[in-house]
Amino acid sequence: MFCVAPPELETKINITKGGLVLFSANSNSSCMELSKKIAERLGVEMGKVQVYQEPNRETRVQIQESVRGKDVFIIQTISKDVNTTIMELLIMVYACKTSCAKSIIGVIPYFPYSKQCKMRKRGSIVSKLLASMMCKAGLTHLITMDLHQKEIQGFFNIPVDNLRASPFLLQYIQEEIPDYRNAVIVAKSPASAKRAQSFAERLRLGIAVIHGEAQDAESDLVDDRHSPPMVRSVAAIHPSLEIPMLIPKEKPPITVVGDVGGRIAIIVDDIIDDVDSFLAAAETLKERGAYKIFVMATHGLLSSDAPRLIEESAIDEVVVTNTIPHEIQKLQCPKIKTVDISMILSEAIRRIHNGESMSYLFRNIGLDD
Repeated sequence: MFCVAPPELETKINITKGGLVLFSANSNSSCMELSKKIAERLGVEMGKVQVYQEPNRETRVQIQESVRGKDVFIIQTISKDVNTTIMELLIMVYACKTSCAKSIIGVIPYFPYSKQCKMRKRGSIVSKLLASMMCKAGLTHLITMDLHQKEIQGFFNIPVDNLRASPFLLQYIQEEIPDYRNAVIVAKSPASAKRAQSFAERLRLGIAVIHGEAQDAESDLVDDRHSPPMVRSVAAIHPSLEIPMLIPKEKPPITVVGDVGGRIAIIVDDIIDDVDSFLAAAETLKERGAYKIFVMATHGLLSSDAPRLIEESAIDEVVVTNTIPHEIQKLQCPKIKTVDISMILSEAIRRIHNGESMSYLFRNIGLDD
């Protein structure tokens, strides 16, 4: 099992050769906590830069030290104002490029717009657009964590390291859930079954899958690009051409595949944003006899009324990493717990800067992880 870095890593983590500059591209001070933890682990000072919004809402970036010929790492955690956050990153990357930086590596633990990675009706693949903008601005390498779809890496024409938070979440289960041997890993929909299976196999636990619940908007949308028009047009379709119609889906009643009675249920996913599906899953598991319910995910967006809804729900604890700042949500809901992943990000930065292999950080990771 791959859970924590060995002791020899912790002794070497402060060893960095010259020519490294670490910037935070956030104008929001609440988003800089992760950057400070990474800098502390690396034993370097944060680079001097000013990022602020002018009265007309334009973003301005002023780099206040030389980056010529240096490896620049720009850490950007996503705030609630996601579009401003993206502009801050793009402007800082371009500023480093025009200041003759040797390389510009983006450290973006949560990649924004990652749910918009497929063509839906007459929409667009926004994550592909964002990847093109980052590359055009001057990004030479990207470090991120648990992309919503691993195929997003193919949108970039630069190296992408998609790190995993699962070692830290697995460690949390083993250390903070005393009776975890009596637990079952739950996928709240068939779409997240692979992730649940990965957790279950590593912890030597059983798995359960909830099937038949109301699907979220992402999986329920139908791509109309290859479907016939709603009203048949004689001019558009030849009278002799009969195209078979696809039978519409009919959702089955909610069922739980697997035994959760008298067990601890641990629901795993990559993102917690709109919590309605998690609340519905928790209610279903309670009805089936689960006596304690945990929710674990890498990215805790926790938008809108999510903290209040979690506090009033059957969920006992929500565990997320600090890829996204959520200190305000934790004040609103004591059930929300945080796992720090700054160790793996700082080690990735150290290895890239020193020209070392990244394979150590991907040990025992399979295609389905």
